Amino acid sequence: MTALVALESTVISHGLPRPTNLETARACERAVRDAGAEPRTIAIADGRVVVGADAALLERLANEDGVAKVSLRDIAPILASGGLGATTVAATVAMAAGAGIAVMATGGIGGVHRGAERSWDVSADLGAIAAHPVCVVCSGAKLVLDLPKTLEALETLGVPVVGFGTDELPAFYVRSSGLPLAHRVDDAAAAARIARAQLSRGRGLVIAVPAPEEHAMSRADAERAAERALAEAERAGVRGAAVTPYLLRALGERSDGRALTANVALLVRNAAVAAAVAAEMRPG
Repeated sequence: MTALVALESTVISHGLPRPTNLETARACERAVRDAGAEPRTIAIADGRVVVGADAALLERLANEDGVAKVSLRDIAPILASGGLGATTVAATVAMAAGAGIAVMATGGIGGVHRGAERSWDVSADLGAIAAHPVCVVCSGAKLVLDLPKTLEALETLGVPVVGFGTDELPAFYVRSSGLPLAHRVDDAAAAARIARAQLSRGRGLVIAVPAPEEHAMSRADAERAAERALAEAERAGVRGAAVTPYLLRALGERSDGRALTANVALLVRNAAVAAAVAAEMRPG
């Protein structure tokens, strides 16, 4: 039985600049294959869910303007419209579960936004992971979020966050947020054992992989850039689903390319780790 890894497509259409987005999508798929599994990039195209985008669809996602960003609430409208949609972590988790895929890889999950006590802005990623039996391999949550509240929300939802070679929650470009994790593994076999136990309960989990050390940003530099980006977003009136892409783009512009380099490196590494976990979970 072939081990499968789902890959989200929002990073292609909304997360990375051209042509890095297509190059990275291909590199992630290659990393999955090199680690012993088969990639299945998920998207919506021409009125149907696609589990395993081909080369032509990857190019459309990377190069066409106006690709819809599809979270859980958007799946039915985009399917009905017959349009092109790139799936977020939440939508990818739901679609992967429906297709029987137990492992997915991404960069960083969404979470509780800073100021959520006023805006109630909490990513659908958290509820989707709790509700679907999928192991999400990522570099923790995005630095621009309220990370303590995000970790607390995951605990409340019953989602284990397991550090992969780390005792602290990674913060996307930054290897550690300083927030301790209750659980740690040091190899794919141990991660797979936890994943099998959690998925058998019909619920998901997070395997948190730090960004590669040679490409990671320092926490102090990244936090300063994030604070400036947050202030700019507030002044510009950026709201809702547009906030995270705006902040990540601004953070990239203020890091002299370091954020982009780290983003690509962690995406490829997470794809490889996800493939190794999926291979260990394969029956027999």
